[in-house]
Amino acid sequence: MFNIYLCIRDGHDLKFVLLAALICLLSSLTALALLRQAAGCTAEQLLGMRRRWWALAGVSAGFGIWATHFVAMLGYAPGMVVGFEPGLTLASLVIPVTALAMAFGLAAEARGRLALVLASAVAAAGIAAMHYTGMLALEVPATMRWQTGFIVASVILAFLPLYPALSLALDGRRLRGLLAATGLLSLSVVSLHFTGMTGLTLIPTRMHVPEQLISPREMAAAVTAVTFLLVAVSAISLAISRRTAAVVAISERNFSFLVRGISDCAIYMLDLDGRVMNWNAGAQRLKGYPEAEALGLHVSSFYTPEDREAALDRVALEAAANHGRYYGEGWRVRRDGTRFWAHVTMEPMLDEQGQPIGFAKITRDMSRFKEAQDRIAEASRQRDAALGHMHQGLCLFDADEKLVLCNPRFLEMYGLAPDSLVPGMHLSEVIRRSSLGRFAPDVIAERVLLSQRAILDNLAGPSSPPILAEYPDGTVVSIASRRMPEGGWVSTFDDITRQHESEAQIAHMAMHDGLTGLPNRTRFNLWIDERLERASRIGKRLGVTDIDLDRFKEINDTYGHSWGDVVLAELAQRLQSVIGEDEIAARLGGDEFGIAKLFDTDEQLAEFLRRVEHCFNMPVEHEKQELSFGASLGVAAYPHDGADREALLNNADLAMYRAKAQIGERICYYEPGMDETARARRQLANDLRLAIEREELVLLYQPQCQLRSGELSGYEALVRWHHPQRGLVSPSEFIPIAEESGAILSIGEWVLTQACREAVSWHSEHRIAVNVSPIQLVQQDLAPMVARILIETGLPARRLELEITESAIITDKARALNNLRQLKELGVAIAMDDFGTGYSSLDTLHSFPFDKIKIDKSFLLESDENEQARAIIRAVLALGQSLRIPVLAEGVETASQFELLIREGCEEAQGYFLGRPDRAPSLKPEPQRIPSAFLEDEVA
Repeated sequence: MFNIYLCIRDGHDLKFVLLAALICLLSSLTALALLRQAAGCTAEQLLGMRRRWWALAGVSAGFGIWATHFVAMLGYAPGMVVGFEPGLTLASLVIPVTALAMAFGLAAEARGRLALVLASAVAAAGIAAMHYTGMLALEVPATMRWQTGFIVASVILAFLPLYPALSLALDGRRLRGLLAATGLLSLSVVSLHFTGMTGLTLIPTRMHVPEQLISPREMAAAVTAVTFLLVAVSAISLAISRRTAAVVAISERNFSFLVRGISDCAIYMLDLDGRVMNWNAGAQRLKGYPEAEALGLHVSSFYTPEDREAALDRVALEAAANHGRYYGEGWRVRRDGTRFWAHVTMEPMLDEQGQPIGFAKITRDMSRFKEAQDRIAEASRQRDAALGHMHQGLCLFDADEKLVLCNPRFLEMYGLAPDSLVPGMHLSEVIRRSSLGRFAPDVIAERVLLSQRAILDNLAGPSSPPILAEYPDGTVVSIASRRMPEGGWVSTFDDITRQHESEAQIAHMAMHDGLTGLPNRTRFNLWIDERLERASRIGKRLGVTDIDLDRFKEINDTYGHSWGDVVLAELAQRLQSVIGEDEIAARLGGDEFGIAKLFDTDEQLAEFLRRVEHCFNMPVEHEKQELSFGASLGVAAYPHDGADREALLNNADLAMYRAKAQIGERICYYEPGMDETARARRQLANDLRLAIEREELVLLYQPQCQLRSGELSGYEALVRWHHPQRGLVSPSEFIPIAEESGAILSIGEWVLTQACREAVSWHSEHRIAVNVSPIQLVQQDLAPMVARILIETGLPARRLELEITESAIITDKARALNNLRQLKELGVAIAMDDFGTGYSSLDTLHSFPFDKIKIDKSFLLESDENEQARAIIRAVLALGQSLRIPVLAEGVETASQFELLIREGCEEAQGYFLGRPDRAPSLKPEPQRIPSAFLEDEVA
């Protein structure tokens, strides 16, 4: 053993020794893996593959062992190596390849312990023969001396590891066994080589060296390249084979599981006579037969009695045998007698020689599919019925613009015979045939192109409105097209002739006056806008005239509104008869008309106005009565009197009011100064809206006194406006403007709030009187607003007196009286203001229980010189006494007026003579009585 160690250490280059060991390990591992692969091919049909595997294993092992020997020899260092003789070198390669292939074949085919012993002996003999034949191929200038003991020992050492190596390699259960077998095979080769080399002694001699020798360098390159290539090829083949085998095994196993485990369809085999050979779980679930009972049954057992009578089972077997496959469907019977709709596939099975050995049959339960088919068929019948009863025409086209279907209504709409349109017809042909009965032959081609383009363009826009097709006979059809998911589209055809006529009538009504048929204000405004744009573009002028009838109210009041309607209708006919091109006459509302004309010269406008004015000169005769009236015309012209419609209409309106105000003037042209007053009122209205926010409004309080006792009874709150530029603005000026603009609502609420808050601060229980505008009186939230202010300020309702005028009640009597009753329920006192100047209707006093009547100050102002005024004062005071309603006189400014009221028995008064409007009483000492000089006893 020590000699072997010395041989390795001193007689060899360790680099080559390690390389040889590596080659030996790799080739051994590859060869034994191939041998294990061969042993795994146990089936009879894999016999040829098993032989190829162990033959490849032998070649791999032989090459590896041969390469191990010669690489180790390249590391042998006797100091005189010359080369290798080619013939013996080749023989040394053939020997191990043949011997190892035989040994591996014997181990893989025969199996058993004896076969392994014999295979080990053959392999050991081959390895030994390779080694010593290879040594004979060594050409060196020396004589070889061999020691027999080492030679015998080398063979024995080569044999001993081979048996366990082959045993472990053939046991394919663990990787560890394969690695151990690789080590043992490598040990066998290495032991033989180095033991044999230890028994070799070289004695130098002079000898002739042949010329045709393989040099060590060439030998090294060839051995290394061939060995690693072979090992790589073998390893790759083994890897591919094992992966393929694994995949095949998994596939076979999965297929077996699949076939046996499928439960939603029956898969089973039939022999040539149609009897069941095997049965899967799906067949058992579907047909109800357990496997033991199903095997041997004839396939006809699964058919219905009527199908068995018709021999359909035999027809199916013959069709599969003759045509290679049979497809069919029908009712099948389960074990319990229930039926299901089956879809059947049957194919013949052939052996290796192509002869039929039976049939493979797959049966699926398609009952739900059959039900779905029946539902679809029923739905199709219902669809056809629905299409046939639609009031719309319908056409369905595919993605290639080919007709799929159309309903009878479409054929009826276009007068087509039932067979005129067939599926597959192109869109253009459908349009052409639909147009034959509606258009002249010479325009049909153009009509087809236009209609086809219109439909396709309509489809391009997902939200495009329907196409309106108007035909020469007056028919109007709405065509709506909608894309389908698969690329086609559906078009519906709706005959909207009547609807179109109704819409046209509605559109006419929306733009025309229902009574006169003239254009209304909306149409008049649109016409002016259009002509203004045209006048600006071509350099023309536009005259706009506002017309208001004179004495028309008298006709309505005298004869009734129906007679007034007759007048308006007659005027409309007259105006329409004199209106020409680029002229318009419209009824703007009530007795107001508007006319306009596009013109070039002033004479053209004047001539137009003369024509129109003549329409109002003649009275209207109705039921033998002549209804006379007149008209006031205000004229404004573009561009001098306004650049837009609003300015022109406004200025024409101003001119019309000037014409009404002037006696003898029926036509008035607009002048720039006319709108100064209107502009000032508008500016004042704008300023008034901000007066509260800017704290420009203030309240003054005028005392109200009991005349006989001289005691102060309360105050009237009077609002004043201190304008930042205009100074003090009179209530008579800004209150009407506030009522027109609607600002009176916010101002009235502010006045009421401030007055109540001021009255709460008084030490006395005097009342506070606040005026209520007619606009406020008809507001639905008046009573809730007063209640809220009383609650917020804390003023008792009995201390608040609201003053209203009778005219405020007359405008909307029902609503006004309803609000007054709600206020009365709150406990608020209601006084009628300015009594005697308006209607002064006793009915009003009868309709509502007023708490006070206030005589208008105009009567006191005239009482010194006018006996009639004094008579009215006495009459009102007498009326109050008879109705038991207190009366307060306004406007007491002189002692004589005061004395008159005392004489006539007036109880309460207010005016400059008794006290002027002043700042809030809370800001100064509050008097409790009027001056003593005016008490009743002193006056007397």
